[in-house]
Amino acid sequence: MRDGLINKQRGFTLVMAIFMVVVLSLLGSYMVRFNKVQLATEVYALQNARAYQAAKAGLGWASATLMVQTSNDQGCNNINMTSTNPLILPAMAGFTMTLTCTQFPNKLYQENQGAYYIYLIQSRSEWGAYNSEDYVSRQLEKTVITYALLP
Repeated sequence: MRDGLINKQRGFTLVMAIFMVVVLSLLGSYMVRFNKVQLATEVYALQNARAYQAAKAGLGWASATLMVQTSNDQGCNNINMTSTNPLILPAMAGFTMTLTCTQFPNKLYQENQGAYYIYLIQSRSEWGAYNSEDYVSRQLEKTVITYALLP
């Protein structure tokens, strides 16, 4: 009677082995997919940080340029531009930088022997094409007030 019971359970080990192989292969494929998503998330986060820093660098450059140009009474000249090589920074290669400078309507605010000029600077950095999955864009704005002595 004991031999008959053993003969009936012989195929069970094969079924369990196939079940374990299927479960482990599904788990392995899930881990590979999860790893790809995690890697893509890290790349997108890095590109977002680079886009932000490129836009911030554009604001800094435009602010410094305004300080020099205000003293020469040139205002927003040479700031409005689009560049595919923003500020010649190697880490920002591939970004497109767009800078716009707008002077407020009342051009000059006089006080004592000097004048205040108010500007709005917008800096936008972009990576990739708009409809692509790797597109990144950041836009920052800054109000700059400059002071110049009146002649």
